Amino acid sequence: MGELKGSQRKFLRGVAHGYKPLVQIGKEGLSESVLQAIDTALDAHELIKVKIAAQRDEREQFVPVIEARLNCECVGTVGRMAILYREHPDPEKRKIAVPGTGERNSAGSKEST
Repeated sequence: MGELKGSQRKFLRGVAHGYKPLVQIGKEGLSESVLQAIDTALDAHELIKVKIAAQRDEREQFVPVIEARLNCECVGTVGRMAILYREHPDPEKRKIAVPGTGERNSAGSKEST
């Protein structure tokens, strides 16, 4: 997965709009168990919301650490929420088809409705 374009980030923010946060970072900060929970959630869902219950300056410091440690990208932040994306390494298990990545279906999900 390379660097996401602005249009791809916008698409992913739209997909994540109705999502609830799967992981919450408490006032204790970013621990190994929290990083492992984020990693597991990214493996299962590819696109997740993380709620960060910390002061603004601390929140801004957490996101780059998460991106570096877990090889994911923050596609947007809104208030205390960070939206994280990491493409699944197995093409057969990918749930989200991001436009402009060469995937067949760009409707946001490979599952037909």
